Amino acid sequence: MFDKLKQLGDLKKMRDQALQIQKQLAQEQIIVEEGDIRVVISGDQRLLEFSVKGHSSDVAIDVLNKAIKQSQELAAKKLQEMSGGLGGLLGGGGQGS
Repeated sequence: MFDKLKQLGDLKKMRDQALQIQKQLAQEQIIVEEGDIRVVISGDQRLLEFSVKGHSSDVAIDVLNKAIKQSQELAAKKLQEMSGGLGGLLGGGGQGS
């Protein structure tokens, strides 16, 4: 019984650490500029800016963020299947939008 409680405590600690890392990543920004294209993305993979020749489109940014989120959800699902459900306990796919 104590072993199971310790495992749950360890899982909570790992999940808390993962959430803290996720918050830190959200504060980071990666900027890539090539030619007339500029992309700014957060460390947690949310597209913040996308412009071509200085022109941006909020609609394009929304659509790209939806595509990124769907790819993250697919990856989380595959990892969860591989780990026998452990990903769900650790908050797999729990990206805020």
